[in-house]
Amino acid sequence: MWPWEHVAVGYLAYSACSRLVWGEPPSTRGALVVGVAAVAPDLVDKPLAWILDVLPAGKSLAHSLFALLPLAAVATALGVRRGSLRGTAAFVVGWAGHLAGDVLYPLAVRGDLRAGFLFWPLVPVGGGADGALPHVRELLGSFAAFLSTPRGAVYLAAELGLLAVALAVWVADGTPVLGALRRRLRRPTANS
Repeated sequence: MWPWEHVAVGYLAYSACSRLVWGEPPSTRGALVVGVAAVAPDLVDKPLAWILDVLPAGKSLAHSLFALLPLAAVATALGVRRGSLRGTAAFVVGWAGHLAGDVLYPLAVRGDLRAGFLFWPLVPVGGGADGALPHVRELLGSFAAFLSTPRGAVYLAAELGLLAVALAVWVADGTPVLGALRRRLRRPTANS
């Protein structure tokens, strides 16, 4: 999945969770946490694999359930200690949503179920370091080729639909993050 897809899916899932559990839209903090958590596995694995060559693939350590489960446990303990599980929910929904998206994306695009990375290091993964640029070039090239197919056109329509729904929900939620930033910028300063 592309980063914007991870953020859209994570935000939609967390917005639904927030409304179902707490009866209100996500807070600014929750929206920020889910957004960062939704891309965090790629921010960890891809540089460590593609640039530093310390991981075997761009989907390994942070894409593994063996990383998610302890991270979720720590986030839960911190949430319990702080007396609020909203940040925990945002973190877990974002990170877990990323992993689910990385399983579902190849299934939707190529009809290919790839879930072995969820069990790394017990299941080997390939595709290590050649540098980031060749990986990005290959991803963009294969994506552009895919979009030129009939299946790619359907995917693009679904992608635009996903982004439109995420945008509509975010606006209905009061544009968290952007709304807080606007309020902060409008706040009078001590010198005004």
